[in-house]
Amino acid sequence: MHPYRSHTCADLTSKDVGAEVRLSGWVHRIRDHGGILFIDLRDHYGVTQVLCDPDSPAFGEVEKLRAETCIRIDGTVKARDPELVNPKLPTGEIEVFVRGVEVLGASEELPLQVFGDQEYPEETRLRYRFLDLRRQKLHDNMMLRSQVVQSIRRRMWEAGFNEFQTPIITASSPEGARDFLVPSRLHPGKFYALPQAPQQFKQLLMVSGFDRYFQIAPCFRDEDPRADRSPTDFYQLDVEMSFVSQEDVFAAVQPVIKGVFEEFGGGRTVDAVWPQISHADAALWYGTDKPDLRCPIKMQVVSDHFRGSGFAIFAKLLEQEGTQIRAIPAPGGGSRKFCDRMNAFAQKEGLPGMGYIFWREAEGGGVEAAGPLAKNIGPERTEAIRVQLGLGKGDAAFFLGGKPEAFERVAGKARTVIGEELGLTDMNRFAFAWIVDFPMYEKDDEGRIDFSHNPFSMPQGGLEALQGDPLKVHAYQYDLSCNGYELLSGGIRNHRPDIMFKAFEIAGYPASEVEARFGGMVNAFRYGAPPHGGCAAGIDRIVMLLADESNIREVILFPMNQRAEDLMMNAPSAPTNEQLRELGLRVVPKED
Repeated sequence: MHPYRSHTCADLTSKDVGAEVRLSGWVHRIRDHGGILFIDLRDHYGVTQVLCDPDSPAFGEVEKLRAETCIRIDGTVKARDPELVNPKLPTGEIEVFVRGVEVLGASEELPLQVFGDQEYPEETRLRYRFLDLRRQKLHDNMMLRSQVVQSIRRRMWEAGFNEFQTPIITASSPEGARDFLVPSRLHPGKFYALPQAPQQFKQLLMVSGFDRYFQIAPCFRDEDPRADRSPTDFYQLDVEMSFVSQEDVFAAVQPVIKGVFEEFGGGRTVDAVWPQISHADAALWYGTDKPDLRCPIKMQVVSDHFRGSGFAIFAKLLEQEGTQIRAIPAPGGGSRKFCDRMNAFAQKEGLPGMGYIFWREAEGGGVEAAGPLAKNIGPERTEAIRVQLGLGKGDAAFFLGGKPEAFERVAGKARTVIGEELGLTDMNRFAFAWIVDFPMYEKDDEGRIDFSHNPFSMPQGGLEALQGDPLKVHAYQYDLSCNGYELLSGGIRNHRPDIMFKAFEIAGYPASEVEARFGGMVNAFRYGAPPHGGCAAGIDRIVMLLADESNIREVILFPMNQRAEDLMMNAPSAPTNEQLRELGLRVVPKED
């Protein structure tokens, strides 16, 4: 017999009754029923109930076992009494009578329990991640992740893509986040960088003549942590294609993503149609470039109804350039209690509040508008607003005003909250949308022009488009959103050196700096670069949505905490003096 097991803890059924077997696993739970000891023995595959009574030669050893000890048992398969069959377990028809036991790995007192659903502080869970990963939900999440990656890889190969691996130690690249720098021992004072993405290398692959590339790529960015973002590293499905338009990229990638969500969505529906929404419209209608289309609410501009009205706050606001009033329709939200609750929500988000109107049945029949805002602007204007928004009795609308960049974020969050609280959001659905026509440039906090997204995207209109107002230039840049998350980002690349130099010049990068920072790619583009484009989809975020988790750390094997620390491995850690000397570095103490 095998030294550790003849079967896994998910294998045995009623067909094995009477067989002599050997199992190995962890003591999941121990129960003492009148001197008979029952153990749920767990391994990667499942759970088998084993029992031991005083007649067993192993009884004395079994009595000493504690939870999460790793053991091997020898025993005989027995049928459970009919009333004790557990239909929830594949092994629920049988149990194993223990005749011998060996402790393979003893366990100390546990800092967190594996059995049960107890809640523990995240710091405890991350410090003892190896125990946390034994818990069923987290174990299932990691298996889901493995299966999703396998499915993606298979689908990409079937779609005619080839898998290549790009360097991990490379040069710095402006991907919108801070680099992790790696000091060079052989070149003192110089540094490599861990790649924020394989961006330049995958473009170089296209110049090298490889037509369809993909990679499940590790990426490294020194970012501030969020619930849906890792602060150090993440994995993405990285894709690039030659001789393609934006529509070609969509047509290649959409079946892969759709198929994965259909395969692992747990019965949730996947929208057949993925609309293309311009970046400007997404901001206007949803207050975000990653809209949750499960909620049907669309915001609308209602500025004209408030110009010169009796509501002085909005009327005066509209006299300023670049301001507008936006309405969030709330079908079914027509009660003062709900309206006051949403007003309080806006105040918690840092705004003075949200104006509102709700419509109710009038005394003589028909519909009338109510609320402080309705009294200020009068029945004609409120009726015009109601008609524009398509609302009726029992409905409400909320209003925010000013420069869109000042209130858009809160408006978008309010739209989401309204949809969820009023039951308008279909929670059993994956709703995708392509966000297109991103602005090529934006102004930073100091008023300087800079790239708003990927600097390597082709401007729509090419070189001619860069001769005018840069803030009006759109890029062939696109995102894929799903249920309020950005799942994928990509673009058609700028493969012409003349356009690239001009694009970077507008953002304040002289040709000499472009040559210094991206010389390898720019040089390659001088030797017959094909038109090309691609994208990258976040593996962690895809699995997070499929697992129905709101925190990305629940689908990453060994994540950092909110302060970008690995509590289990004690990273980051201080280097030794010898290491610093070898690299020609010294640590300068941080000033208070």
